[in-house]
Amino acid sequence: MKVLVVGELNADLIFSGFSSLPQPGKEVLANDFSLELGSSSAICAAGLARLGTAVSFLGKVGADVLGRFCMDELTRFGVDIGLVRVDSSLKTGITASFSAEDRALATFPGAIAELRAGEIAASILTGFSHLHVSSYYLQRGLQPGLPGLFRAARQAELTVSLDPGHDPSDQWSQGLAEALEHCDVLFLNEVELAGLSGNSNVTEGLRTVSNGRTIVVAKLGKRGCAALAAGRYYSAEAIEVEAIDTTGAGDSFNAGFLHAWLRRLPIESCLECGSICGGLSTRKLGGCGGQAGWAEVEQRMAVLKNT
Repeated sequence: MKVLVVGELNADLIFSGFSSLPQPGKEVLANDFSLELGSSSAICAAGLARLGTAVSFLGKVGADVLGRFCMDELTRFGVDIGLVRVDSSLKTGITASFSAEDRALATFPGAIAELRAGEIAASILTGFSHLHVSSYYLQRGLQPGLPGLFRAARQAELTVSLDPGHDPSDQWSQGLAEALEHCDVLFLNEVELAGLSGNSNVTEGLRTVSNGRTIVVAKLGKRGCAALAAGRYYSAEAIEVEAIDTTGAGDSFNAGFLHAWLRRLPIESCLECGSICGGLSTRKLGGCGGQAGWAEVEQRMAVLKNT
């Protein structure tokens, strides 16, 4: 089982340990700071690799210090970077993350928006069994060609998953609909689900977004998670964890769910695995430092079955 993650690649500057998020005209002092591998796509890829799934990354970075840092970090986490493109005309993207009980983010897209589906030849898909894409709304260059990429993946007998992320414009364009026709799993957090469905009720939101074939997964933070698959509603609770930093928790959830789903575990187990991976990832600063290995996840799942 080999996964291809296509997406954005950038670094995260993470500030944490203050009582309130920064406000205009005011300064707050952070207790900690770290430079970490960022981006929804890369964090998910690292999480999959940590769980034991073979994964390759396809994206763009600039020929700069941050680009080299991101590639080195992916390699350190066990992700193959042979398909990453380095473009000297671009700057690598970066996100400043201010993490308290919630997060505030500021992103310079840089190379994030420059990858295009036309650069991903159908031959690249050969040898992979699954394609995952994150950050649809940030990857403006990829958006128009995403339905075609998903269609090509399905024709090559890959399964497909998508985490569109938050729409910075808050317009929640319905341009995803065509891509979702070829998508097996759609990941949304509560805000994204409400934005896409126009409904703040999770169950109704899932039914509104559902197209009848795509598994729609809602990540609900401390309230756990839910999914609608083949017309049936599923849910799982969040695990108890002393969170240090929630950066990338949703992406680690995606990795856990996909790792289980690609091994044909029941949806209930996939949700549990996602919830465990998302929760445990918050133990350290950054999206990748606290990610769990499969042995730890299996132990946690065994405990849940016995409670």
